[in-house]
Amino acid sequence: MGEPDHGDVTRLLEEWTKGDRDALNRLMPLVYGELRRMSSHYLRGERENHTLQSAALVHEAYLRLVGRQNVHWKNRAHFLGVAAQVIRSILVDHARARAAAKRGAGAVTLTVNELSAVTRQPEVDVIELDTALNRLAHLDPQQSRIVELRFFAGLTNEETAEVLGVSASTVKRDWTHARAWIYRALTGDAPPANAV
Repeated sequence: MGEPDHGDVTRLLEEWTKGDRDALNRLMPLVYGELRRMSSHYLRGERENHTLQSAALVHEAYLRLVGRQNVHWKNRAHFLGVAAQVIRSILVDHARARAAAKRGAGAVTLTVNELSAVTRQPEVDVIELDTALNRLAHLDPQQSRIVELRFFAGLTNEETAEVLGVSASTVKRDWTHARAWIYRALTGDAPPANAV
């Protein structure tokens, strides 16, 4: 199966919102494909002993998304935005559970492609990242959402712009600023000039 037609996803989401259960059956393979793409982007390059596998992340995200009641899906962009929030929530919940299971024996870290290049650290503590994003959301909600969409969902600048209803150049600029802010929040240092 190739890339799903964005119009098909939007149309099926709208039909499902209106109560058409058959639309959900036709939507499932398209939505599952989108979630698989997001998951593989996020988990690509993870260490071998990482306990949350891509299939489990996709399955959990799918169940949480289709199980939502009273969501009036507007379009594919709306779905992607909510999916990013769901994936972030799953990863943070997983990190907290692992930290609790280890009884404080160490932070749960993940290798994060987009942010590790900025922080110059091979791994980033997911709970610290979540805390930093919550702090950033108080200062600049759009920048926090951009990090969530780019990092947790693996969206491009163009897809992020579609979700937020802004231009791709705005996303690119805010992404640069947000990564610098996250770097400072996680390390306490100013980011290297060539990292952002």
